[in-house]
Amino acid sequence: MSARTDSEPHSDTEDLEGPDEEYGTEDARRARWTATATGALLTLAGLAASLIRLTRSAPALVPAAYALGAVVCALAAFLGSRGRTRRALWLLVAGVTVMAFGDQAD
Repeated sequence: MSARTDSEPHSDTEDLEGPDEEYGTEDARRARWTATATGALLTLAGLAASLIRLTRSAPALVPAAYALGAVVCALAAFLGSRGRTRRALWLLVAGVTVMAFGDQAD
């Protein structure tokens, strides 16, 4: 039997550490910058594609899908800058998916 006795050192923070504690502030900062930069880049790409498709003879769904995907990516960039990197990642995936559906409709 290996029960803990009062003579063994025990830290109160050992029980409180979760899986997020293994990453440092540098990793969190890098994740925020990556999510923000990727969201901004995809927003610009979506808006540019929407404007290009708008000037051509394409169904109205195509530029609307690119614009909607760009808005979702802009929201992801905003959330990424606020530290919500996991939600930002999912929104980036959703925004690119919407843009891909718009591309397939063309």
